[in-house]
Amino acid sequence: MSDVIKKAIFPAAGLGTRFLPATKASPKEMLPIVDKPMIQYGIEEAISCHINEIIIITGKHKRSIEDHFDYAFELEDKLKKSGKKNLLEEINRLSKINIAYIRQGYALGLGHAISCAKPFVKEEPFAVILSDDIIDPEDTLLRDMVRLYKELRSPVLALERVPVSEIHRYGVIDGVRERDGVFRISNLVEKPSAEHAPSDLAIIGRYILTPEIFDILAKSRPGKGGEIQLTDAIRKLSKERPVYGFLFEGRRYDAGDKLGYLKATVDFALKNPSLAEQFRSYILEVSRKLKH
Repeated sequence: MSDVIKKAIFPAAGLGTRFLPATKASPKEMLPIVDKPMIQYGIEEAISCHINEIIIITGKHKRSIEDHFDYAFELEDKLKKSGKKNLLEEINRLSKINIAYIRQGYALGLGHAISCAKPFVKEEPFAVILSDDIIDPEDTLLRDMVRLYKELRSPVLALERVPVSEIHRYGVIDGVRERDGVFRISNLVEKPSAEHAPSDLAIIGRYILTPEIFDILAKSRPGKGGEIQLTDAIRKLSKERPVYGFLFEGRRYDAGDKLGYLKATVDFALKNPSLAEQFRSYILEVSRKLKH
């Protein structure tokens, strides 16, 4: 099996219920964080790791994702004529990458979404990126995971320590620390209660998986919530071969949650050279008013 990760799967067929009514007819993945849709941050992250084949799992009302990464001839022509070369380069930069779209007919969970990509992945290792888990572009989470995969030649899951009060929202691992930041996983539990959580190490939205997962997913029955759970399949995989966790200590935003989305928007705006100064002044002004 190759030690080079060339493909990344982006599950994007969910209903986005936490953002209704905004997501009634528009994909959650296309909600903007400052001036880019959230899925674009994940795709740029993949490209920075030299992953150049993107597989997006879509569903109903997701056509705008395809349009976003396609050429827009009228817009390009207008930008050319108006001399806006920087904007033209920005919108064209991602239209040149290889993107395949697969329709997930039924929303049967993350595991089912991943299984839909088998014909494109074939026998290669691959990354999975959940686009509503936004990683600060200054962090190197996926790059570090790719490096660890090349060393261990085994699946790698991104982990983060989470408060006990939030543990029920995540898949949680049990395992042995092998060295700083690296754990050999022995068990995984999907959304446990606080008293039954095996640790405070939660799985976050970055995975590097190997093709054996597809056969396990094909035999999987619906788990929690009536869905095919990727966590359940990885648990079975861990009984057949080593599976590792990589502890991320950088900044992650759960942009699938309204508060997390707002935090990402504020922080990214404060890092945007064209907005930072004015936006910072506005935040300070609002803060002063709230104090009074």
